[in-house]
Amino acid sequence: MSTSTAILKGNNWTAKKVNSTYIVSVKNHSGIVEALTDFVINQDIKSGEITGIGAVSEATLRYFVPSTKKYVDKTFNEQMEVSNISGNVSELNGQPLLHLHITLGRQDYTALAGHLLDAKICGAGEFIFYPLDTRILKVKDVEVGINFYDFEKE
Repeated sequence: MSTSTAILKGNNWTAKKVNSTYIVSVKNHSGIVEALTDFVINQDIKSGEITGIGAVSEATLRYFVPSTKKYVDKTFNEQMEVSNISGNVSELNGQPLLHLHITLGRQDYTALAGHLLDAKICGAGEFIFYPLDTRILKVKDVEVGINFYDFEKE
């Protein structure tokens, strides 16, 4: 079995590509969403799955309230372990869209979880990208108030 590898660098990230999978490290004190968005643009990733772990010094989580069709954001400024980030890459209005959820462990061993608006790495930020060989679009569903996959559009 032959393995193809390449070392890559971008704004606040480094990566190793192994066959079609990417292993990505986000630099200390960098914003996760900004760095990973730069990564997907740099590598022209149109869709796929993301997983990750690490540590952050601050995180802004977002919670969707169906009755108001609005998001409520809350920022936590403390050192926390990232026990899991999971999400996907798609496209919205011609731009790459990272849809990430995060679980954060606090010093007292309680956990926070929600949609990740952004977080700042303080320690490690380790991610794995599993790109898909397709373009996946999202569109806003006005009735529900959130973005959904639209498999009819190309």
